[in-house]
Amino acid sequence: MIQAKGYAAQTATTDLAPWDFERREVGPHDVQLEILYCGVCHSDLHQIKNDWFPGIFPMVPGHEIVGRVIKVGNHVKKFKLDDLAGVGCMVDSCQVCENCKDGLEQYCFEGNTQTYNNKDRQGVPTYGGYSNTIVVREEFVLHISDELPLAATAPLLCAGITTYSPLRHWKVGKGHKLAVLGLGGLGHMGVKFGVAFGAEVTVLSTSPSKEAAAKELGAHHFVVTSDPEQLKAVRGSFDFILDTVSAEHDMNMYLSLLKTNGTHICVGVPSAPYAVQPFALLGGRKSLAGSGIGGIPETQEMLDFCAEHHIVSDIEVIDIKDITASYERMLKGDVRYRFVIDMATL
Repeated sequence: MIQAKGYAAQTATTDLAPWDFERREVGPHDVQLEILYCGVCHSDLHQIKNDWFPGIFPMVPGHEIVGRVIKVGNHVKKFKLDDLAGVGCMVDSCQVCENCKDGLEQYCFEGNTQTYNNKDRQGVPTYGGYSNTIVVREEFVLHISDELPLAATAPLLCAGITTYSPLRHWKVGKGHKLAVLGLGGLGHMGVKFGVAFGAEVTVLSTSPSKEAAAKELGAHHFVVTSDPEQLKAVRGSFDFILDTVSAEHDMNMYLSLLKTNGTHICVGVPSAPYAVQPFALLGGRKSLAGSGIGGIPETQEMLDFCAEHHIVSDIEVIDIKDITASYERMLKGDVRYRFVIDMATL
Protein backbone atom coordinates (compact mmCIF):
# COMPACT_ATOMS: atom_id res chain seq x y z
CA MET A 1 0.00 0.00 0.00
CA ILE A 2 1.03 3.62 -0.59
CA GLN A 3 1.43 5.71 2.55
CA ALA A 4 -0.45 8.99 2.26
CA LYS A 5 -1.11 11.96 4.46
CA GLY A 6 -3.91 14.47 4.46
CA TYR A 7 -6.49 16.36 6.47
CA ALA A 8 -9.58 14.47 7.60
CA ALA A 9 -12.74 14.93 9.62
CA GLN A 10 -12.96 12.06 12.08
CA THR A 11 -16.66 12.73 12.76
CA ALA A 12 -19.35 15.15 11.61
CA THR A 13 -18.73 17.29 14.70
CA THR A 14 -14.94 17.58 14.59
CA ASP A 15 -12.72 19.95 12.63
CA LEU A 16 -10.39 18.71 9.94
CA ALA A 17 -6.98 17.67 11.26
CA PRO A 18 -3.85 15.87 9.99
CA TRP A 19 -4.39 12.16 9.29
CA ASP A 20 -2.16 9.44 7.86
CA PHE A 21 -3.79 6.76 5.72
CA GLU A 22 -3.14 4.34 2.86
CA ARG A 23 -3.84 4.44 -0.87
CA ARG A 24 -3.91 1.34 -3.07
CA GLU A 25 -0.84 0.40 -5.05
CA VAL A 26 -0.72 1.57 -8.65
CA GLY A 27 -2.36 -1.09 -10.81
CA PRO A 28 -1.87 -1.72 -14.54
CA HIS A 29 -4.49 0.90 -15.52
CA ASP A 30 -3.81 3.42 -12.72
CA VAL A 31 -2.19 6.83 -12.58
CA GLN A 32 -0.67 8.23 -9.37
CA LEU A 33 -0.57 11.99 -8.91
CA GLU A 34 1.40 14.14 -6.56
CA ILE A 35 -1.33 16.60 -5.58
CA LEU A 36 -0.11 20.19 -5.89
CA TYR A 37 -3.39 22.09 -5.39
CA CYS A 38 -6.92 21.23 -4.34
CA GLY A 39 -9.94 23.51 -4.57
CA VAL A 40 -12.33 23.97 -1.65
CA CYS A 41 -15.93 23.33 -2.68
CA HIS A 42 -19.03 24.22 -0.67
CA SER A 43 -20.01 20.56 -0.96
CA ASP A 44 -16.92 19.64 1.07
CA LEU A 45 -18.46 21.38 4.06
CA HIS A 46 -21.92 19.93 3.38
CA GLN A 47 -20.50 16.42 3.35
CA ILE A 48 -18.32 16.58 6.43
CA LYS A 49 -21.34 17.99 8.32
CA ASN A 50 -23.74 15.25 7.06
CA ASP A 51 -26.02 17.91 5.56
CA TRP A 52 -27.11 15.71 2.65
CA PHE A 53 -26.66 12.14 3.91
CA PRO A 54 -24.62 10.22 6.50
CA GLY A 55 -20.93 10.41 5.71
CA ILE A 56 -18.17 7.83 5.74
CA PHE A 57 -15.62 8.75 8.39
CA PRO A 58 -12.77 9.47 8.64
CA MET A 59 -13.43 11.70 5.61
CA VAL A 60 -10.75 13.35 3.48
CA PRO A 61 -12.62 15.91 1.31
CA GLY A 62 -11.55 17.47 -1.96
CA HIS A 63 -12.56 16.85 -5.59
CA GLU A 64 -10.88 19.72 -7.44
CA ILE A 65 -7.47 18.12 -7.76
CA VAL A 66 -4.52 19.14 -9.91
CA GLY A 67 -1.01 17.81 -9.79
CA ARG A 68 1.80 15.98 -11.53
CA VAL A 69 1.97 12.35 -12.62
CA ILE A 70 4.54 10.45 -10.56
CA LYS A 71 3.74 6.84 -11.50
CA VAL A 72 1.74 5.03 -14.19
CA GLY A 73 0.62 1.43 -14.59
CA ASN A 74 2.15 -0.65 -17.37
CA HIS A 75 -1.08 -0.53 -19.43
CA VAL A 76 -1.54 3.24 -19.19
CA LYS A 77 -1.36 4.91 -22.60
CA LYS A 78 -2.61 8.49 -22.15
CA PHE A 79 -0.25 9.73 -19.43
CA LYS A 80 3.46 9.70 -18.73
CA LEU A 81 5.66 10.79 -15.86
CA ASP A 82 5.66 14.53 -15.11
CA ASP A 83 2.47 15.25 -17.06
CA LEU A 84 0.17 17.82 -15.49
CA ALA A 85 -3.15 16.16 -14.71
CA GLY A 86 -6.39 16.60 -12.80
CA VAL A 87 -9.07 14.59 -11.03
CA GLY A 88 -12.61 15.85 -10.51
CA CYS A 89 -15.67 14.64 -8.67
CA MET A 90 -15.57 10.98 -9.69
CA VAL A 91 -12.90 8.31 -9.97
CA ASP A 92 -14.78 5.36 -11.49
CA SER A 93 -18.07 4.11 -12.95
CA CYS A 94 -19.38 0.85 -14.39
CA GLN A 95 -18.10 1.99 -17.83
CA VAL A 96 -20.51 -0.36 -19.64
CA CYS A 97 -24.00 1.13 -19.21
CA GLU A 98 -25.60 3.31 -21.88
CA ASN A 99 -24.71 6.56 -20.12
CA CYS A 100 -21.09 5.57 -19.52
CA LYS A 101 -20.70 4.56 -23.16
CA ASP A 102 -22.10 7.98 -24.13
CA GLY A 103 -19.50 9.79 -22.02
CA LEU A 104 -22.03 10.57 -19.28
CA GLU A 105 -20.29 8.74 -16.46
CA GLN A 106 -21.74 11.22 -13.99
CA TYR A 107 -25.13 9.60 -14.68
CA CYS A 108 -23.90 5.99 -14.55
CA PHE A 109 -26.92 3.71 -14.03
CA GLU A 110 -25.01 1.77 -11.37
CA GLY A 111 -23.78 4.99 -9.77
CA ASN A 112 -20.35 6.51 -10.31
CA THR A 113 -17.68 6.29 -7.63
CA GLN A 114 -17.22 9.68 -6.01
CA THR A 115 -13.73 10.97 -5.31
CA TYR A 116 -14.40 10.99 -1.58
CA ASN A 117 -17.11 10.01 0.92
CA ASN A 118 -17.98 6.98 -1.19
CA LYS A 119 -16.88 3.35 -1.55
CA ASP A 120 -15.06 2.04 -4.58
CA ARG A 121 -16.11 -1.07 -6.48
CA GLN A 122 -14.18 -3.21 -4.00
CA GLY A 123 -16.04 -1.63 -1.07
CA VAL A 124 -13.09 0.45 0.14
CA PRO A 125 -13.75 4.08 1.20
CA THR A 126 -12.50 6.75 -1.18
CA TYR A 127 -10.43 9.67 0.06
CA GLY A 128 -10.17 13.01 -1.69
CA GLY A 129 -7.70 15.71 -2.57
CA TYR A 130 -6.91 17.27 0.80
CA SER A 131 -3.88 14.98 0.67
CA ASN A 132 -0.46 14.65 -0.87
CA THR A 133 -1.20 11.92 -3.43
CA ILE A 134 -4.02 10.00 -5.12
CA VAL A 135 -4.30 6.88 -7.31
CA VAL A 136 -7.01 6.89 -10.01
CA ARG A 137 -7.93 4.81 -13.06
CA GLU A 138 -6.52 6.32 -16.24
CA GLU A 139 -10.02 6.80 -17.68
CA PHE A 140 -10.88 9.31 -14.92
CA VAL A 141 -7.70 11.40 -15.08
CA LEU A 142 -7.73 14.62 -17.14
CA HIS A 143 -4.99 16.38 -19.07
CA ILE A 144 -4.14 19.90 -17.86
CA SER A 145 -2.57 22.35 -20.29
CA ASP A 146 0.65 24.00 -19.15
CA GLU A 147 -0.86 27.19 -20.61
CA LEU A 148 -3.16 27.41 -17.58
CA PRO A 149 -2.08 28.64 -14.10
CA LEU A 150 -2.30 25.42 -12.13
CA ALA A 151 -3.81 26.66 -8.85
CA ALA A 152 -6.57 28.60 -10.63
CA THR A 153 -7.34 25.56 -12.79
CA ALA A 154 -8.24 23.35 -9.81
CA PRO A 155 -11.81 24.70 -9.34
CA LEU A 156 -12.57 24.02 -13.00
CA LEU A 157 -12.81 20.34 -12.04
CA CYS A 158 -16.06 21.04 -10.15
CA ALA A 159 -17.19 24.67 -10.27
CA GLY A 160 -16.11 24.93 -13.88
CA ILE A 161 -17.67 21.78 -15.29
CA THR A 162 -20.83 22.17 -13.16
CA THR A 163 -21.61 25.42 -14.98
CA TYR A 164 -20.08 24.59 -18.38
CA SER A 165 -22.07 21.37 -18.81
CA PRO A 166 -25.63 22.77 -18.59
CA LEU A 167 -24.79 25.80 -20.71
CA ARG A 168 -23.48 23.48 -23.41
CA HIS A 169 -26.38 21.01 -23.03
CA TRP A 170 -29.02 23.74 -23.48
CA LYS A 171 -26.89 25.35 -26.21
CA VAL A 172 -26.83 28.72 -24.48
CA GLY A 173 -25.17 31.33 -26.64
CA LYS A 174 -25.63 34.25 -28.97
CA GLY A 175 -29.18 35.60 -28.96
CA HIS A 176 -29.99 34.21 -25.49
CA LYS A 177 -30.56 36.16 -22.31
CA LEU A 178 -28.94 34.24 -19.47
CA ALA A 179 -29.36 35.10 -15.80
CA VAL A 180 -26.83 33.71 -13.33
CA LEU A 181 -28.33 33.46 -9.86
CA GLY A 182 -25.66 33.86 -7.20
CA LEU A 183 -22.12 35.18 -7.61
CA GLY A 184 -19.88 32.71 -5.79
CA GLY A 185 -17.62 29.84 -6.77
CA LEU A 186 -20.15 28.44 -9.24
CA GLY A 187 -21.76 31.71 -10.25
CA HIS A 188 -18.59 33.49 -11.29
CA MET A 189 -17.74 30.60 -13.61
CA GLY A 190 -21.29 30.69 -15.02
CA VAL A 191 -20.76 34.35 -15.88
CA LYS A 192 -17.41 33.70 -17.54
CA PHE A 193 -18.73 30.82 -19.65
CA GLY A 194 -22.00 32.60 -20.51
CA VAL A 195 -20.10 35.61 -21.80
CA ALA A 196 -17.60 33.42 -23.67
CA PHE A 197 -20.48 31.59 -25.38
CA GLY A 198 -21.96 34.90 -26.57
CA ALA A 199 -25.03 35.18 -24.31
CA GLU A 200 -26.30 38.43 -22.80
CA VAL A 201 -25.56 37.80 -19.12
CA THR A 202 -27.33 39.26 -16.08
CA VAL A 203 -26.28 38.50 -12.51
CA LEU A 204 -29.10 38.12 -9.98
CA SER A 205 -27.92 38.75 -6.43
CA THR A 206 -29.18 39.81 -3.03
CA SER A 207 -25.96 41.82 -2.52
CA PRO A 208 -25.81 45.27 -4.19
CA SER A 209 -22.10 45.37 -3.32
CA LYS A 210 -21.37 42.64 -5.87
CA GLU A 211 -22.37 44.71 -8.90
CA ALA A 212 -18.89 46.01 -9.66
CA ALA A 213 -17.42 42.51 -9.36
CA ALA A 214 -20.09 41.10 -11.67
CA LYS A 215 -19.29 43.72 -14.30
CA GLU A 216 -15.56 43.01 -13.96
CA LEU A 217 -16.29 39.37 -14.78
CA GLY A 218 -18.04 40.46 -17.96
CA ALA A 219 -21.71 40.50 -16.91
CA HIS A 220 -23.77 42.91 -18.96
CA HIS A 221 -26.41 43.62 -16.30
CA PHE A 222 -26.92 43.28 -12.56
CA VAL A 223 -30.22 42.94 -10.68
CA VAL A 224 -30.64 43.23 -6.91
CA THR A 225 -33.30 40.64 -6.16
CA SER A 226 -34.35 42.30 -2.90
CA ASP A 227 -35.44 45.40 -4.86
CA PRO A 228 -39.06 44.97 -6.06
CA GLU A 229 -38.67 47.60 -8.78
CA GLN A 230 -35.60 45.95 -10.27
CA LEU A 231 -37.35 42.58 -10.21
CA LYS A 232 -40.44 43.99 -11.88
CA ALA A 233 -38.29 45.39 -14.67
CA VAL A 234 -36.91 41.95 -15.59
CA ARG A 235 -40.06 39.84 -15.14
CA GLY A 236 -40.46 37.52 -18.11
CA SER A 237 -37.03 38.50 -19.47
CA PHE A 238 -34.74 35.48 -19.46
CA ASP A 239 -34.38 32.45 -21.70
CA PHE A 240 -32.37 30.67 -19.01
CA ILE A 241 -31.59 31.07 -15.33
CA LEU A 242 -28.51 29.24 -14.07
CA ASP A 243 -29.25 28.77 -10.37
CA THR A 244 -26.03 28.29 -8.38
CA VAL A 245 -27.46 29.00 -4.93
CA SER A 246 -27.03 26.34 -2.24
CA ALA A 247 -29.17 28.11 0.37
CA GLU A 248 -32.98 28.14 0.51
CA HIS A 249 -34.59 30.64 -1.88
CA ASP A 250 -37.97 31.44 -3.43
CA MET A 251 -38.04 29.37 -6.59
CA ASN A 252 -41.44 30.66 -7.63
CA MET A 253 -40.28 34.26 -7.70
CA TYR A 254 -37.32 33.36 -9.93
CA LEU A 255 -39.52 31.31 -12.27
CA SER A 256 -41.53 34.49 -12.87
CA LEU A 257 -38.43 36.05 -14.43
CA LEU A 258 -38.35 33.50 -17.26
CA LYS A 259 -39.77 34.06 -20.71
CA THR A 260 -42.40 31.70 -22.09
CA ASN A 261 -40.63 28.35 -22.68
CA GLY A 262 -37.77 29.49 -20.44
CA THR A 263 -35.68 27.06 -18.40
CA HIS A 264 -34.50 27.37 -14.79
CA ILE A 265 -31.41 25.18 -14.36
CA CYS A 266 -30.47 24.15 -10.82
CA VAL A 267 -26.82 23.36 -10.13
CA GLY A 268 -26.70 24.43 -6.48
CA VAL A 269 -27.85 21.95 -3.83
CA PRO A 270 -29.73 23.45 -0.87
CA SER A 271 -30.19 21.26 2.20
CA ALA A 272 -34.01 21.56 2.04
CA PRO A 273 -36.26 20.59 -0.91
CA TYR A 274 -37.55 23.26 -3.27
CA ALA A 275 -41.14 24.47 -2.81
CA VAL A 276 -42.55 25.01 -6.30
CA GLN A 277 -46.09 26.08 -7.12
CA PRO A 278 -47.40 24.23 -10.22
CA PHE A 279 -48.76 27.46 -11.75
CA ALA A 280 -45.25 28.94 -11.66
CA LEU A 281 -44.42 26.37 -14.34
CA LEU A 282 -47.77 26.07 -16.12
CA GLY A 283 -48.13 29.80 -16.62
CA GLY A 284 -45.61 30.03 -19.44
CA ARG A 285 -44.71 26.41 -20.25
CA LYS A 286 -41.55 26.84 -18.20
CA SER A 287 -39.10 24.11 -17.34
CA LEU A 288 -37.39 23.45 -14.01
CA ALA A 289 -34.28 21.39 -14.66
CA GLY A 290 -31.20 20.16 -12.90
CA SER A 291 -27.68 19.34 -14.02
CA GLY A 292 -24.80 17.59 -12.30
CA ILE A 293 -21.17 17.72 -13.29
CA GLY A 294 -20.09 16.73 -16.79
CA GLY A 295 -18.75 13.41 -18.00
CA ILE A 296 -15.06 12.84 -18.62
CA PRO A 297 -15.11 13.76 -22.35
CA GLU A 298 -17.00 16.99 -21.65
CA THR A 299 -14.72 17.86 -18.73
CA GLN A 300 -11.69 17.49 -21.00
CA GLU A 301 -13.49 19.60 -23.62
CA MET A 302 -14.02 22.29 -20.98
CA LEU A 303 -10.38 22.24 -19.91
CA ASP A 304 -9.27 22.57 -23.53
CA PHE A 305 -11.77 25.42 -24.08
CA CYS A 306 -10.43 27.18 -21.00
CA ALA A 307 -6.85 26.81 -22.21
CA GLU A 308 -7.79 28.24 -25.62
CA HIS A 309 -9.76 31.16 -24.16
CA HIS A 310 -7.61 31.77 -21.05
CA ILE A 311 -10.46 31.11 -18.61
CA VAL A 312 -9.72 30.05 -15.03
CA SER A 313 -11.30 30.58 -11.63
CA ASP A 314 -10.67 33.63 -9.47
CA ILE A 315 -9.04 32.18 -6.38
CA GLU A 316 -7.41 32.77 -3.03
CA VAL A 317 -4.64 30.30 -2.21
CA ILE A 318 -4.55 29.11 1.40
CA ASP A 319 -2.47 26.88 3.68
CA ILE A 320 -4.08 23.59 4.67
CA LYS A 321 -3.91 24.60 8.35
CA ASP A 322 -6.36 27.41 7.58
CA ILE A 323 -9.07 25.15 6.16
CA THR A 324 -11.51 25.51 9.08
CA ALA A 325 -11.23 29.30 8.97
CA SER A 326 -11.76 29.20 5.20
CA TYR A 327 -15.02 27.27 5.69
CA GLU A 328 -16.22 29.98 8.06
CA ARG A 329 -15.34 32.67 5.52
CA MET A 330 -16.97 30.68 2.73
CA LEU A 331 -20.25 30.56 4.65
CA LYS A 332 -20.11 34.36 4.92
CA GLY A 333 -19.38 34.77 1.22
CA ASP A 334 -15.98 36.19 2.14
CA VAL A 335 -13.99 34.82 -0.81
CA ARG A 336 -13.61 35.84 -4.46
CA TYR A 337 -14.46 33.25 -5.47
CA ARG A 338 -12.83 29.97 -4.60
CA PHE A 339 -10.31 28.89 -1.99
CA VAL A 340 -7.53 26.64 -3.26
CA ILE A 341 -5.22 24.74 -0.93
CA ASP A 342 -1.51 24.77 -1.65
CA MET A 343 -0.73 21.16 -0.80
CA ALA A 344 2.95 21.99 -0.28
CA THR A 345 1.76 23.31 3.10
CA LEU A 346 0.53 19.88 4.21
